[in-house]
Amino acid sequence: LQTEYFGTISIGTPPQDFTVIFDTGSSNLWVPSTYCSSAACTVHNRFNPDDSSTFQATSETLSITYGTGSMTGILGYDTVNVGSIEDTNQIFGLSETEPGSFLYYAPFDGILGLAYPSISASDATPVFDNMWNEGLVSQDLFSVYLSSDDESGSLVMFGGIDSSYYTGSLNWVPVSYEGYWQITLDSITMDGETIACADGCQAIVDTGTSLLAGPTSAISNIQSYIGASENYEGEMIVSCSSMYSLPNIVFTINGVQYPVPASAYILEEKRSYHQGMKHLPRT
Repeated sequence: LQTEYFGTISIGTPPQDFTVIFDTGSSNLWVPSTYCSSAACTVHNRFNPDDSSTFQATSETLSITYGTGSMTGILGYDTVNVGSIEDTNQIFGLSETEPGSFLYYAPFDGILGLAYPSISASDATPVFDNMWNEGLVSQDLFSVYLSSDDESGSLVMFGGIDSSYYTGSLNWVPVSYEGYWQITLDSITMDGETIACADGCQAIVDTGTSLLAGPTSAISNIQSYIGASENYEGEMIVSCSSMYSLPNIVFTINGVQYPVPASAYILEEKRSYHQGMKHLPRT
């Protein structure tokens, strides 16, 4: 379904490998550890600090709650290798508990957060910020390319942009708040009709979220516009044939229109087609 994008990093000396989500919606790096006995930890790779000659323990604790799961643990320092970059003295979380079923079934071990330090739990320095502080990257930026290929083609580049992954010129968008990668949307339209965000609204660019998420009224408007109906599992679906005639959802950001075709916002699953959007919980 192309709902999660992850890659392999290593931690410690000698290196211990972990599959992580590169998540712009959070700021901490953490992986399961041998201190954890939760069911989710037992079916994933676990970091063993006793096997790393460069591990440094701390007395600090860590607790993170995500939209679909949570973890608690302790913080430590070690060498983290991301591609060819050796990030020494990197603080990271070693999980002690991972309750619930989401992380048990997750195809990844942990999470590498790429959001701003201001939202980092326990004030832990994020990986990219540590890379920059240590002079390991030439530019204070990272770039992400997400391919629709199930197995390959996606890329996270630290310290630069690869122009072979796009055509034309890049459009730069101001960050409206340095916590998440938060930006201002001008509007959301379909067939020229505004269906959400009529007066502008705030949104975050989150590589760790599987779907388009928004307020109930906005998502309901879109679902109504495309003729989605609820199935017996409570999921919103459309007929397979209609997917090829549904209009683009157009996000206007900083004056530039970004059309999202139905093939991108409709997910095929078990011979049915689900719309790839969800309601945000009310707070």
